Amino acid sequence: MTIGRAEQVPQAAGSQTAAEVETKTADAPENAEKPCCCCAAVSTQAEIVQRPPSTTVPWVPGTLDTPVGVVPQVDTLLRLSDHLGTWRVRWGIGRMRYRVDPGLYAVGRPTPESPVLVSANYKMSFDRLRSQLAGVDAWVLVLDTQGVNVWCAAGKGTFGTNEIVGRVRANRLGEIVSRRTLVIPQLGAPGVAAHQVKNRCGFRVVYGPVRAADLRAFLTNGMKATPEMREVTFPLLDRLALVPVELVRWARYAALVIIALLFLPGLGPNGYSWQRVANTGLLSAGLFLATYVASNVLGPALLPWLPGRALSLKGACLGIVFVLGLAGLCWLSPGLVGSWPTMFGWGLLISAVASFISMSFVGSTTYTSLSGVRREMRLAVPTQLLAALVGMVLWIVGRFV
Repeated sequence: MTIGRAEQVPQAAGSQTAAEVETKTADAPENAEKPCCCCAAVSTQAEIVQRPPSTTVPWVPGTLDTPVGVVPQVDTLLRLSDHLGTWRVRWGIGRMRYRVDPGLYAVGRPTPESPVLVSANYKMSFDRLRSQLAGVDAWVLVLDTQGVNVWCAAGKGTFGTNEIVGRVRANRLGEIVSRRTLVIPQLGAPGVAAHQVKNRCGFRVVYGPVRAADLRAFLTNGMKATPEMREVTFPLLDRLALVPVELVRWARYAALVIIALLFLPGLGPNGYSWQRVANTGLLSAGLFLATYVASNVLGPALLPWLPGRALSLKGACLGIVFVLGLAGLCWLSPGLVGSWPTMFGWGLLISAVASFISMSFVGSTTYTSLSGVRREMRLAVPTQLLAALVGMVLWIVGRFV
C-alpha cells in the first residue's frame, strides 16, 4: 500500500521503513512541528565529548586508521545475535537499552571522498543501515539519540541540528573527509535545519531515501532520489511487526482486568459463588483476553480498510464488529454472557478497549501527525474512559439482575 510521497508526514517505531516523515526543504526549521507523538521535545545544547566507540563487539571485525585516530570497521553481515536482539526488542525486552556507541564508523575501506551516512544509535536502525551497505565504502556517523530510532529521535530533538553539529566537531570529521556532505535519513528531516548545519560546521545536508534498501542506488545515482525512493509504504508485514511490542506494552494492565473479570462474577444476590467464577468468570476473562489480542492484531492488520482516519475511530469500528460477533453468539446460545445489562456492558467495554488499543498505534503509523494526535486524544480518551466506566457498571449490575 502506498501512503504517499515525501511531502506527507510519516511516522514509525523501531524501523526506518515503517514510517513516513515530513520532509522539509534543505532549510527546514529546527523548531518545526515534530511528528512523533510519543516523545517530548528535549534540548541538546550541551557540548559533546566524544568517547571512542567500542571495538570489542562482534560486529566490529577490525579498525581503520585515520588522521585523527582509529575508527571501528563494521560488518555488513548480520549475525544470529543481531537477529535475536531484534526479536527481543520487538517483544519489548530491553528496548531502551538496545543501542550502539555514538561516534564514527567505517564500512568497507572508505577514503576522504567516500560519503558520510548519518544514523541513530538505536541498534535496530544501525543494523538496518549497515546490512544494506555490502560492497559500499562509506563513513557512518552515529548520533547519540539515547537508543531511540531516527523518526522518534527527530521528534525528541536528539536527532537534530545540535547533535549533528556537535558530533561532527567531536569526531573531527572535517579532518577525515574532504567531501563535506552528510546524508541524513529522510525520517530525520523534521529535526534537522540544513542551513544551520552548513553554517555551523561547514557540511552540506542531503536527505537520503525513505528505505535503507535504496541507499546503494541513491549513492550510485549521484545522491539523487527517484520518486519511488521518496514514497513511503506501510505494508502488512511492517504493520504486523509492531504487534508484539504493543501486546507487551499493555500486558500488565490487561492482566489486572482479566483477574478482576475472573473473580468478580462470583458476586451475586446470594453471596459469593465459586461456581459462578468457574462458569461466568472464566468466560468473562477469556472474552476480554480475546478482545485484547484481537484488537492488537487485527487493528494494524486491517488499518487501511477500517473506516475513518482517526485511529480511535478505526478501533471503535473494529470493536463494533466484535460486539456484533458476540451478539451473534448470544443469539445462538441465549444467556451466554448473562442478563441484558451485562450484554450492554460488554458492548461498551469491548468498543472502548478496541478503540484505545488501536489509538495506541499513533506513534507507529503513517496515518496521523502530532497535532492530529493531540486533537484526537482530547476527544477520544474521555469518551473511551466514560464508555469503559459505564460498561463496567452495567457489567457489575448484571451480576445482581
